[in-house]
Amino acid sequence: MKWRVGDVTITKIVEIEMASKATWILPDLTPENLGKIDWCRPHFATADGQVVMSIHALLIESQGQRIIVDTCVGNDKDLRGPWNKRSGPFLADIAAAGFPADSIDTVLCTHLHVDHVGWNTRLENGKWVPTFANARYLWNRAEYEHWSKTEQTEYGAVVQESVLPVYEAGKVDLVTPNHVVTNEVKLEPTHGHTPGHVSVHITSRGEEAVITGDLMHHPAQCAHPEWHSSADSDGAQAARTRREFLARYADRPVLVIGTHFATPTAGKIVRDGSAYRFAV
Repeated sequence: MKWRVGDVTITKIVEIEMASKATWILPDLTPENLGKIDWCRPHFATADGQVVMSIHALLIESQGQRIIVDTCVGNDKDLRGPWNKRSGPFLADIAAAGFPADSIDTVLCTHLHVDHVGWNTRLENGKWVPTFANARYLWNRAEYEHWSKTEQTEYGAVVQESVLPVYEAGKVDLVTPNHVVTNEVKLEPTHGHTPGHVSVHITSRGEEAVITGDLMHHPAQCAHPEWHSSADSDGAQAARTRREFLARYADRPVLVIGTHFATPTAGKIVRDGSAYRFAV
């Protein structure tokens, strides 16, 4: 899947997309509650109330730069649960789409959770090495400073396997939450889900797009921005951030690309009574 925003091209490469019960990550997203949001069907919910979500990377081409936003779960990781020791074709898939790993200039993580950093590294001769050998990895300084001292024990050895090896290899630039990547691509602070969470704002030739990161996990949170994620580090701040984001982009010609939104993934925020809906 590919979008054009002015001169910028954004390509989505899926690692995992599936329908399941999602109350482990969004406790309020029960089949009963989801069933009341009819516009979530058929793309983001099934008829029987299961939630459709995706883990994917977004590859941005801007002013000669190739930028990968979030690097999914990864292979061979020592993780708890169904993502443990995965062996998927992600690197082959991005290469087939025209983005071999050594062609990437910048790796941009909206935050450093398990499903956004996995392909930061790959296992080579028993050692974790940077996957994108020719790239600089851009992380918000506050985000790195938090996770460099805090392991994600509920998921496994995330920091040890996917974060610290890149930093120790000298590949990381710690940046501000408003960092400008190119004249068309910049970070946008959207804290709450994690202490240094950012979104990615794209502007080119009068057109705009925003990659959400995990300020929202599912479009249903447009209708209910108060629905929190169990992975939010500050649930109250995350809800405020969602409300501010929705108000800022509602009823504007801004393409919103959800980092966990299933296909078709991108749409517009539209006011819907006292709340909002995601229109594709």
